[in-house]
Amino acid sequence: MKLSETVKPISYIKSHASEIISEISESGSPVVVTVNGEARVIIQDIKEYEKDRESMALLKILAMGRKDMLKGRHKPIHQAFSELKKKISSARKP
Repeated sequence: MKLSETVKPISYIKSHASEIISEISESGSPVVVTVNGEARVIIQDIKEYEKDRESMALLKILAMGRKDMLKGRHKPIHQAFSELKKKISSARKP
């Protein structure tokens, strides 16, 4: 479904709320709500919202990792695992 097909004025949302919620749940497509002709909010299925948030979190982690790499804050994998093994061994000792 095209975004232009999912734009609805607030008055339509008010009078067709349950119908719109059903459509969103079935299609997974969000609805853009306008107030005085201006897009103001998006109504989105909760599952789709959760997927979007998870995707954004993963993208943020990737961006942070890239930034660290560009700043030289990294080490070879064998070194990282060796240090991790030492930490685990020392944590297990009484």
